[in-house]
Amino acid sequence: MSGARGGARKNGGDANGKTVNLALQGGGSHGAFTWGVLDALLEDGRLRFEGASGTSAGAMNAVVLAHGLARAHEDGLKGAEAREAVRTALARFWDQVGLMGNFMSGLPLPAAQAMLTLFSPWLSPRQSNPLGMSPLRQLLEREVDFELLARQRQLKVFINATNVRTGRGEVFSGQRLTSDAVMASACLPTLYQAVQIGDEHYWDGGYSGNPAIYPLIYETRSADVLLVQINPVESPFVSGANAQEIMERVNEITFNAPLLAEFRAIEFVSRLLAEGKLDPKRYKNLLLHRIDGGAALSGFGAISKARADGAFLRRLFELGRSAGQAWLQAHGEDVGICSSVEKVSQAQVRASEKASS
Repeated sequence: MSGARGGARKNGGDANGKTVNLALQGGGSHGAFTWGVLDALLEDGRLRFEGASGTSAGAMNAVVLAHGLARAHEDGLKGAEAREAVRTALARFWDQVGLMGNFMSGLPLPAAQAMLTLFSPWLSPRQSNPLGMSPLRQLLEREVDFELLARQRQLKVFINATNVRTGRGEVFSGQRLTSDAVMASACLPTLYQAVQIGDEHYWDGGYSGNPAIYPLIYETRSADVLLVQINPVESPFVSGANAQEIMERVNEITFNAPLLAEFRAIEFVSRLLAEGKLDPKRYKNLLLHRIDGGAALSGFGAISKARADGAFLRRLFELGRSAGQAWLQAHGEDVGICSSVEKVSQAQVRASEKASS
């Protein structure tokens, strides 16, 4: 499995192109959808990335992206050549994830997931995995030079994890951006032992920010934030849902709640700025954009987030790549001008009114 190469823009991208920040949600193997989105954005070449905030699988995409950009810079690559190198780095990382997932591919998906989850309600991670073995950590450390990542200046990276003691989100960046921080961001407490960093222990960042938006507000200059969302916000209610389906929806709601709270705060500030009630020199008017993978991925079910065979990841990659291309065509020109999320909402309202008339 490898990233589609297509043919990058021959002009190497616009040197005066628009700059955006990336907000990358977590969601297990569904992060391959985000890989596809990033591949489309890199191939297109019109957008530059200033910052990337990620949680769980979003954190892994963010660090592989940043490392690829840093390595390309050190190798003297620019424009289309640099972007091609980054696309290759992302493909190589997800290729290896797929190879690990292929070990489970001999079993039908329900049986494979049953093996992973059968004992999780009854055994703590320390009992089920006393040595704390993590092939994913080993892969991450093979593919990413964290010393290079800590000193690079090509992309500001912010990784969110949840402090077990305080229950609050904590953002890791710069010199604190280590493999421990990334694994902490992806640490589901029912499956993995809490990750210790210093004197504190951490669980999955999705409980406190999936992803955290505020670092992009305070630590970057760009006003545009492109959210790649892979957890559905809305899902139809099923009156006869079984216990597993109920828990899947509860988890979706839980992991979206911090993000929705930040979005409400951003919308409130934007409205006050528009009304002249806040000082624009002190408050940033964010322009929000979203590539929504929730609807495209909802048909697979939340249980598929633990499925990581190569064929499945390739399917998610293609979905993400198509979504990225569609967003570029519909809203690429909105960057730096206006929030395309508002345009999408208005279009949905018009469609709803038309359907009801």
